[in-house]
Amino acid sequence: MPPDLQDRAAHRAEAEAKAAADMAAIGIDPIFIDRLVETFYGRIQTHAVLGPVFEAKLHGRWPEHLGKMKLFWQAVALRNGAYSGRPVPAHLGVSGLKEPLFADWLALFGETLDDIAPSPEARDFLMASAERIARSLILSIFHNPAVTLTRS
Repeated sequence: MPPDLQDRAAHRAEAEAKAAADMAAIGIDPIFIDRLVETFYGRIQTHAVLGPVFEAKLHGRWPEHLGKMKLFWQAVALRNGAYSGRPVPAHLGVSGLKEPLFADWLALFGETLDDIAPSPEARDFLMASAERIARSLILSIFHNPAVTLTRS
């Protein structure tokens, strides 16, 4: 392997190890991420407003979606590159997807974190990440630069 690729690989490995250690210190690890995804999307499925939108898109494919979301949140928290999908195209053209639903999604995510987050620091990290993700999706999907989401 050429030296510059070795350097990049070593740097990436160091960054992943640091992220994993930092997250473990506040209680975020792959086991917690699995629990978070399972709990949150279980609540999504029964949510009066969000449930039908998700079900219309994911009918019969919930296990596949949960697997992707576990990889996605591992990549966000652990910086391990586990997720290689494209979130914006996945959300384009979703029937019933409206900008206000992102606030509902964030509120439910915050409630889930309130119930199961292993520490206040874990809750704050994951909530801030979710807010950034929601803002990015809104900007990409609805082209609305005046996005204001309230923090739960």
